[in-house]
Amino acid sequence: MNYFVHESSYVDNNVEIGEGTKVWHFSHIHNGVKIGSGCSLGQNVNVGNNVTIGNGVKVQNNVSVYEGVELEDYVFCGPSMVFTNDLTPRSKYPKGSGAYKPTLVKYGASIGANATVVCGNTIGKWAMVASGAVVTKDVPDYALVAGVPAKQIGWVCECGNRLEDDLKCKECGRTYEITNEQLIEKR
Repeated sequence: MNYFVHESSYVDNNVEIGEGTKVWHFSHIHNGVKIGSGCSLGQNVNVGNNVTIGNGVKVQNNVSVYEGVELEDYVFCGPSMVFTNDLTPRSKYPKGSGAYKPTLVKYGASIGANATVVCGNTIGKWAMVASGAVVTKDVPDYALVAGVPAKQIGWVCECGNRLEDDLKCKECGRTYEITNEQLIEKR
């Protein structure tokens, strides 16, 4: 094995785990999961059937990545954040996986601790969801969203710093412009 799984964790059959990935204490990786290289899955992480997780992803403690969720490369999921996959769950009337609404978290996006992502939405590349926010609609690339329900309160740089009105990052120097209501990095 060119990856690490703690002895207290379970990995079901038909699972692919990339080189250098670490699965820590009390986690469960279900059937049909694909996890890229260089990932870290913290304590008590549950990854549901048929989930795809890209390279360099960090899933912190107490997160369940349910079937229907896809995490692209370099996504960060903060401690105890929540994904859903059914908009109208009923214990008495289970619908099965065919009724799950897909959720996509794009390249480099970050979701803060205790945030909730309601299924059927996309979080754009390099977007940042504040801790405790509840995402109920799509989040644009580079957007900073916060609150319940989450609303855009600004823009963030690829490096994670909040951008000011001039759309130039004070940390790394990247500059951006808004085109068709989307933030685009200037080259």
